Amino acid sequence: MGMMKEFKEFAVKGNAIDMAVGIIVGAAFGKIVSSLVSDVVMPPIGRLLGGVNFGGLFINLGDKTFATLAEAREAGAPTLNYGSFLQTLIDFTIIAFAVFLLVKGINRLKRKEEAKPPEPAKPSEEILLLREIRDALKSERS
Repeated sequence: MGMMKEFKEFAVKGNAIDMAVGIIVGAAFGKIVSSLVSDVVMPPIGRLLGGVNFGGLFINLGDKTFATLAEAREAGAPTLNYGSFLQTLIDFTIIAFAVFLLVKGINRLKRKEEAKPPEPAKPSEEILLLREIRDALKSERS
């Protein structure tokens, strides 16, 4: 029973929930970037390079010849899939750049907050009481 209570306290803490939300949003962001790369960025690059499909680039390590990566995989042939690696490398570069821009924006906002002058400290209760007494004495003298 004690372990369940500890787990419940851990799971309900803000940090665990924030981390879970971050992981879920990160996974969705990764899918968006992958789609951006494969559906928007890579087709024009492939077209510029003569219609090359990066995902299908491979080196056949076997004895037989295969026209496509799909054929080689279907035959169970050993292949070096450098096209998939290039695709993943481009995905990573775009994600890293997007995260860099996000962190840069957050840091800029933090600097603006730090640049604001701190609000003057409110006077203590003793000082407020002394001011009230002073004002009361002034009004009695008048």
